[in-house]
Amino acid sequence: MAHVLVIGGGVGGLATALLAARHGHTAELFERDTRAPGAALDRDFFGWHRPGVPQATQPHALLGAARTVLRQELPDVHAEMLRLGARERHELDWFDVRPPARPGDEDLVMLQARRIVLESALATALRAEPGAVMHHGEPVTGLLAEPNGSAVRVRGVITPAGAYAGDLVVDAGGRRGGVERLLPAVGCRPPVVERHRTGLAYFCRWYRLPEGMEEGPRRPWAVTGNTFAGCAVFPADNRAFAVTLFVHTRDATRSALRDPAVFEAAARAFPPGATWLDLGAEPLSGVLATASLDNRWSALVDGRGPVATGLVPIGDAITHTNPTLGQGTSLALWAARRVARTADRDAGSVRFAAAYHAWAVRTLKPWFDFQVVADAAIGERFATRAGRRTDSARAVAALFECALEDPEVMRARARVRHLVQPPERAYADPQVRARVERWLAARPGYAPHEVGPDRAQWERLVYDPAVGPRTSARS
Repeated sequence: MAHVLVIGGGVGGLATALLAARHGHTAELFERDTRAPGAALDRDFFGWHRPGVPQATQPHALLGAARTVLRQELPDVHAEMLRLGARERHELDWFDVRPPARPGDEDLVMLQARRIVLESALATALRAEPGAVMHHGEPVTGLLAEPNGSAVRVRGVITPAGAYAGDLVVDAGGRRGGVERLLPAVGCRPPVVERHRTGLAYFCRWYRLPEGMEEGPRRPWAVTGNTFAGCAVFPADNRAFAVTLFVHTRDATRSALRDPAVFEAAARAFPPGATWLDLGAEPLSGVLATASLDNRWSALVDGRGPVATGLVPIGDAITHTNPTLGQGTSLALWAARRVARTADRDAGSVRFAAAYHAWAVRTLKPWFDFQVVADAAIGERFATRAGRRTDSARAVAALFECALEDPEVMRARARVRHLVQPPERAYADPQVRARVERWLAARPGYAPHEVGPDRAQWERLVYDPAVGPRTSARS
């Protein structure tokens, strides 16, 4: 078996170390932060300053793909998440009467929880794992490496406490982890990076449902938008939920949304925001902003082959995706599972590095590309403030609206949403296509409709005509 060194103690790193140990390997995890997540969820979620994980307090979606990995490989972690307050929601629960079950429906379940719930459950399991050791407060500052033909063979890591050798080094340090910056120092060629800017900025605020109200409303649909802004609600654990607004980074009204009063007024202008905020929820945070998001693919293979062996990236270190589709955690868990299953197959060889890259291109890259296309459409719409009136845009909108009425179309949409089937397969099903075509034929004048305020209404919500955009120290 192999000795696996994991750089980074976030979701991907914790899962990789735990899965590796469960598959018979030994694992050491190195994390710059001085502590691991604990069981005091609210304290850690709202009070733990984590500059290396800027997305820690943003909403996370644990899709069916992530839930399946947990249930199959780490059932104790799945059970611990439920014990800590995570909730499960099946996509077909949208309908008043659940349609008859079909094989595969068990994969269409969202695990609703804040990121800290998953991290806490993973850390609890890893602390009890005899084959794993966690080194907190030990950032990786260098790599042990030597030439290996046209590549560089990574044999371990260097921290302020010393050097550690291993059979395989896993970069789970995220897009800001800095491992790429360590490669030139050991003579490595640069990774091949593909980057697509989204042009989107996100603003979220956390709330808690009133005492005695364990779940929020099933309807309206939790994500909606128009030509310049969108609103989404993310139900989570222990009655907590987040409301998120997203606009273009060049939108002049963006800075006003940091004011909690302005944020709430704008959120209430969209059906999901109004429905959830009207429940009398208690605010748990100020308005949390994030921007400068991109979709980024980083490969340790170029035209000459692997640039490094004995080192593989997972999670955001290989594919960082904008959170609109919620894919990140699922893709990270897929990669962690792959590493755990294959780490004993001559992990330092060129063959291993090339096989891992081929797997990532085959398994992860199509979902990255899907995210890029989806974000490009949203970014273009928000930048131009013009809805797309093409036949393809009409067909996509019709598929979504038909799904809200037709369980078979909803099932196909859910299979894409939960990473069970790519869209080109799920939506090409003859039955699905026929149902959408019948839906459209019954509505000859159908045009995609916009939900929420028009631009004039939006600006009245966020501007004070006398002094311009509002600002507030409360955010």
